[in-house]
Amino acid sequence: MLITARAEYACLAMLELAARHNDPRPIRLTEVTDKHAIPQRFLVQILLQMKAAGLVSTSRGASGGYRLARAPETITLADILGVLDRMEKPEDRNLAPSTMARGLQSVWKQLGETRMHFLQKIRLTDLVPSSNSGDYVI
Repeated sequence: MLITARAEYACLAMLELAARHNDPRPIRLTEVTDKHAIPQRFLVQILLQMKAAGLVSTSRGASGGYRLARAPETITLADILGVLDRMEKPEDRNLAPSTMARGLQSVWKQLGETRMHFLQKIRLTDLVPSSNSGDYVI
């Protein structure tokens, strides 16, 4: 399964916000873009979507920036990718009602359910590095 650059950028940004969740200062956009080499124009759009979904909050002004709107242990990768992923459900497609098409749609449905179930198990806190390590862990 391929993950889009947009999805990876969203996950990286959310992980950065989770790693700094206890910092009382909001995180500036440039701090995230510089650290993770994310194009700013993409990150602005992504964070707006995360805000609309209630995953991120913002503050304006000279000391403004972004913060997680919820505790990182309550946000899963499924939450993040669900905001970005507007995939068409296989059963919603207008394919010919053949036995082969129904069989293929069943596979796509099972794949989607398995993917979602797996991603619902992985919380941001599961991937945030410990204070002694610079690597993310699964």
